[in-house]
Amino acid sequence: MSPFSYVMPPEWARHEATWLSWPHKEASWPGKFEPVPGVFAEIASVLCRYEEVHINVLDEKMERSARQLLKEHDDSSGCHDRIVFHRVPTDDAWCRDHGPDFVFRRTGETVDKVIVNWGFNAWGGKYEPFDHDDAVASAVAAVRGYDLVDPAMILEGGAIDVNGSGLLLTTEACLLNPNRNPSMGRGEIEEKLRTYLGIHKVLWLRDGIVGDDTDGHVDDIARFVNEDTVVIAVEDDPSDDNYDILQENYQLLRGFTGLDGRPLNIVPLPMPEPVYYENERLPASYANFYIANRQVLVPLYGSLRDELAIETLADCFPDRQVIGIDCRDLIWGLGAIHCITHEEPALP
Repeated sequence: MSPFSYVMPPEWARHEATWLSWPHKEASWPGKFEPVPGVFAEIASVLCRYEEVHINVLDEKMERSARQLLKEHDDSSGCHDRIVFHRVPTDDAWCRDHGPDFVFRRTGETVDKVIVNWGFNAWGGKYEPFDHDDAVASAVAAVRGYDLVDPAMILEGGAIDVNGSGLLLTTEACLLNPNRNPSMGRGEIEEKLRTYLGIHKVLWLRDGIVGDDTDGHVDDIARFVNEDTVVIAVEDDPSDDNYDILQENYQLLRGFTGLDGRPLNIVPLPMPEPVYYENERLPASYANFYIANRQVLVPLYGSLRDELAIETLADCFPDRQVIGIDCRDLIWGLGAIHCITHEEPALP
C-alpha cells in the first residue's frame, strides 16, 4: 500500500492563486487576435482583487506588453501588485488544459501540495507544436518548488470536474477517445483518477457541444457548484444541434447518485443563442465559468439569455459576486473563461 494519498480540492475551495498563460498564438484567433490580450487583462484585473494571479509569459517583451494592458484597467484597489509574471514558455493560452493540476498529498498527518504531471498532446494531436505546453506543469513545479508526480496518462484540466469529496464528472467522448490514451480502457483510466485525484466514483456523460474541438470537455456542459449540486447546460430549442446532445447528458445526470446513494441536485443552465464567426458555430456555453475566492466569472455572449445565466449562477453562489465578462472575442479561439484559468488551491 502506498504511503501517500492524493486529493484534488474543488474549484470553490480557497485559492492561493489563479494561473494564466498570456496569449500570443495569433492562429488561435485568426483575423481577430488583437482584442484577445485585453480580455485576459480584464480577467486578471478582476481576479487579483482577492487572490494572486500568476501569468506565464515568453519573455520580457511580452511581460511589458501585458503590464501596459493591465494599466488600462481599473486598479483602484491596488491589486495589480498581486499579479506575478513567470518566464514559462507556452505554445498557446489554454492554461486550464496545459497548466498544472495542484493536488494535496497526505503522508500520515502531514499534508503538502504537489503537481500532477498529466501528459498534454494538444487535444489528440490537433495542433502542433505542443512541446512547450506539455512542459508547463514541470516548469511551474520548478518555479514554485513543488514535487511533481507523473501518472503517465494524457489528461486536460477542462475534461474533468471534481466535487472534492470523491466525485468526478467527465465525458466518454473525451476521456475514452483513442487519440488520448489508446492503450487504456475505462477501468484503467478510472484507476488513475482514483489514485492521483482521490476519486471514488466517476460520473460519465456522453458527448460535448457543437463546435468544441476538444472532443467534449465537460467544462462546457456540467459543473459542480457544491458537493452534491451540479449545474448542467440545457438547450430548449429542439431544432438546435445541441438539443439532443444536451438532453441525453441531462437525462444521464438525473440518474447519477453521490457516494451516499442519493440523487444529485441538478440545476439547469441555459445555453446562449448560437454564436457564429465567419459562418463557424462556436462552442459558446455559460458552463465555462470560473469560481474564484470571492467571485464567479461568467462568460457572456451578447445573448438575450446572458441575464438568466447570471441569475442562475448567482443563486448557486450566494456568498460570491457573480461577474459577467464579454467573451465574444475570446470564444473565437474555441474557449472561454474556464479554459484560460487554472486555480492553485491554498493548503488547508
